[in-house]
Amino acid sequence: MMTACHSYRRPPLQAAFSWIRTAMDVILHLGAHRTASTTFQAYLRDNSAGLSRHGISVWDPRRTRNGLFAGIWPAPQMFNCGPQRAEGRIALALAAEAGRGARQVIVSDENILGNPRQGVRAAALYPAAGERVARLAAAFRGRITQAVLSIRCPDAYWASLIAMTAARGHPLPGPMRLAALSDGPRGWRDVVADVACALPGVPLAVMPHEEYGAAPERRLARMLGDAALAPATHARRRLNMAPRLPQLRAALAAAGRDTGHLPAGDGHFAPFTPAQAARMREQYSDDLFWLAAGADGLATLMTEKVPGPEGKTPVPGQTERGHAHDQEGRVAQTG
Repeated sequence: MMTACHSYRRPPLQAAFSWIRTAMDVILHLGAHRTASTTFQAYLRDNSAGLSRHGISVWDPRRTRNGLFAGIWPAPQMFNCGPQRAEGRIALALAAEAGRGARQVIVSDENILGNPRQGVRAAALYPAAGERVARLAAAFRGRITQAVLSIRCPDAYWASLIAMTAARGHPLPGPMRLAALSDGPRGWRDVVADVACALPGVPLAVMPHEEYGAAPERRLARMLGDAALAPATHARRRLNMAPRLPQLRAALAAAGRDTGHLPAGDGHFAPFTPAQAARMREQYSDDLFWLAAGADGLATLMTEKVPGPEGKTPVPGQTERGHAHDQEGRVAQTG
């Protein structure tokens, strides 16, 4: 079920910064979580010197979560840190980037969409994505020129997220919660619609994790529209991968928690029944079909039929509605 569009508008902060809109592109990379965002951000950092020579600057979570975005989203016990002050910090930071010769700024932070644990509790994909992105867009005062969203088949997305958070001390969801996650009506199509509503007039590109998760250089090339600007160096690191069953058992045991309900073996954590997983893959195929058909003009699906370093990746641009989305190869299971 799609939620209502949210839009926030405030008076201009300072007319002196209006020229940034035409002098610089701001590319917003929204994640999502568990779509190799940490790997992509590390790739950008490792290649920051070369990117800077091409006029490309990167704001990753080390920058955005270090006070730059404070006040954009309401939070308890926040004093003297409202959205207007965030607008000022962002405007000054963009002006500084322009002064250093930057022509493009890539803003990459998956937490913009929301806290993924809240999604588990609500049994829904990013229920507050629209409002959160709208608040961020208002703080940038119309300077965002492009947005990119990575998506992943829900059964693999939720399994990876649950395994990662459980290893960090959060409880594993029980059968009723898993059923709610698998049966929930909200899919990536709804997240795409919410983001598009929050960024009216801003081109929104959607990149399937199954195709780009293991290839940060291809992701960057598509974002920039120029493969020559995407370095091949540092492109094969894999960071923040979800723990496999042995690591998950060890983490739970170290925390004094029961591990008897985890299955045997050393594979990936797969909490859903075959029927639940099949339903989520069916929904994902429908979402991909909608995207490939034009997404009602809201977004553009980016795909490329090329072999990846770990075998041929699945081609998400389905031509038949409801076609099963098999997780071929190792890319779909990464992270």
